[in-house]
Amino acid sequence: MSEVNTEQAEVVPTSDQATTEGVTVDQAAPPASAPAKAPAKAPAKAAAAKPAAKVAAEEPKKAPVKAKAKEEKTVKAAKAKPSAPETTAAKEVESVKSTRKTPLKTKHYEKALAKLQVELVKLQEWIKFKKLKVVVLFEGRDAAGKGGTIKRITESLSPRVTRVAALPAPTDRETGQWYFQRYVQHLPAGGEMVLFDRSWYNRAGVERVMGFCTDEEYREFLRSCPEFERMLVRSGIILIKYWFSVSNEEQERRFQKRIFHPEKHWKLSPMDLQSRARWVEYSRAKDNMFAHTDIKQAPWYVVDGDDKKRARLNVITHLLNMIDYEDLTPEPIVLPPRQEEIGYVRPPMSDQTFIPEVY
Repeated sequence: MSEVNTEQAEVVPTSDQATTEGVTVDQAAPPASAPAKAPAKAPAKAAAAKPAAKVAAEEPKKAPVKAKAKEEKTVKAAKAKPSAPETTAAKEVESVKSTRKTPLKTKHYEKALAKLQVELVKLQEWIKFKKLKVVVLFEGRDAAGKGGTIKRITESLSPRVTRVAALPAPTDRETGQWYFQRYVQHLPAGGEMVLFDRSWYNRAGVERVMGFCTDEEYREFLRSCPEFERMLVRSGIILIKYWFSVSNEEQERRFQKRIFHPEKHWKLSPMDLQSRARWVEYSRAKDNMFAHTDIKQAPWYVVDGDDKKRARLNVITHLLNMIDYEDLTPEPIVLPPRQEEIGYVRPPMSDQTFIPEVY
């Protein structure tokens, strides 16, 4: 605006000067009694004065045009330059996009996973040897990759040492128990590791959002849960808690895949659909849960679940780093010779019932 005002101020003297010039010309014009040549000269002089007046009339018009052009430039610059909050949000989105890594190639993923699974076997042997008690909680958004990560952890381990606790909805009898009671019976003994696919945090999540518990039960859980977990840690249990996070777009893509793939229909429950419809309510519940239960003795570890392969590798790597273990791999085993068939006669194959060989 200061530039526009300056130009307008410069235009005014020009107009005044033009007006003065016009008056001078008129005053210098000869009287009507002048010779015949005078009227002929008057139009010439008037013609000479006319451009000056025309210029004086056009210059004020040019000034608004210039001012308008500069105002348009200012408006365009203002549009091109967003406000501070918008700029911050845009920068955050760009930084997230720039930090987002490209998906792992299957070949590299399988190679890294194979190495980590060997280390998991070593960890398992150390847990058995030291009689450790390990509890790992897997919580988070629906379709965030909890089940797939658990499967990759357990597929190379012994079910006698590492087991999964995925509890169904509580029965009528269990609803009348102390809330943590149904989970306590699944805690590990010495030399065991238990992976909870969902856990006692159901009360802070689905039960709170869906109204399956009262406000008093919810508040009591937030009070007692930190003490319950401190008690577990004091008893010698290694408690590790993972929260799997997934973006809105990625969750929708995975839900759509479950809808249209028959082998994945069982993964899409009515509660999953509600979690989608009540996204913000679940976000508030999660934030409040973190505020009360992210304690020093058992902190939450957040997993970015948008890339399943990276999430699985990152969780397994973190889990291995959480427990100090040593390699107890035994010496190479030599198979004993097979017993000779002395005095043994195998019954006829026709006496046994075989399954049909379809393939």
